[in-house]
Amino acid sequence: MPPPAGVAELVDADDSKSSAARRVGSSPSTGTTPRETPRIDMKYCGNCGNAVEFRVPDGDNLPRAVCPSCQAIHYENPKLVVGCVPEHDGRILLCKRAIEPRLGYWTVPAGFMENGETLAAAAARESREEALADVTVGSLLAVVNIVHAHQVHVMFRAVLPAPVFGVGQESLEVGLYLPADIPWPDIAFPSVEFALRRYLDDRSQGAERVHFADFDRGSWTRPIPA
Repeated sequence: MPPPAGVAELVDADDSKSSAARRVGSSPSTGTTPRETPRIDMKYCGNCGNAVEFRVPDGDNLPRAVCPSCQAIHYENPKLVVGCVPEHDGRILLCKRAIEPRLGYWTVPAGFMENGETLAAAAARESREEALADVTVGSLLAVVNIVHAHQVHVMFRAVLPAPVFGVGQESLEVGLYLPADIPWPDIAFPSVEFALRRYLDDRSQGAERVHFADFDRGSWTRPIPA
C-alpha cells in the first residue's frame, strides 16, 4: 500500500548522514538509547485549525505539538510496517519495487498496517497487493526497530500454497527464488535482508524462532551477520 501522507514507505536505513550503533540478536535489546526530539510535521491543530506550538506538556518529557487555543496535544508514534517471507517448494517470493524509496530494488511483500486489521491480515493483504499472491501467514519471524524512521517492521513466515502470483501496481517484477539466487546486493531494506537471512538460517536448522534487531541511520552493513 502507498505510505500515509508525509511518510516515506519503508524508509531506507542505509543513510550516511550520521552513524549509530547497530544491534542484532534473537532476543529483545536491553540497551538504552537517548530519545531524540520527535519529528513533527503538523502545523495546525486538527481539532480547531489554530497554529500549534511545540513544547513539553506538563507531566511529559518530550516536545509535542500543542494547540494553545483548545489545549489539544497531538502525539506522533512509530508506524507499523508488516510483511512476510512467502515460500513455495523451497523458493522465496520476492518483488522488485516500482515505487520510491529504493525503486528497482528487491523486497518481500510488506507495507504499512491499516486500521481495523490484524498483523497477520496486513501481511496477507500486502502479498495480494504487491504480488497478487494468496499466502497463508504463519509464525512471527522478526521484529525490527528502524529507529531514525520512527517505524517498527514486523515480519512473518508464510506459505504460498501454489505458484500463482503476478505483478502488482507497486512492483516491477515478481518471482520465486532459490536461496542461492536471491539478489542480496539489491535487497531494498535492512529489515528485509535481516528477515530473509534469519528465515533461511532457521529453515536450515528446522527451527522457528523470533528475531529482533535495531537499525539506526547509517548503521546497515553487508552482509548482515548471523
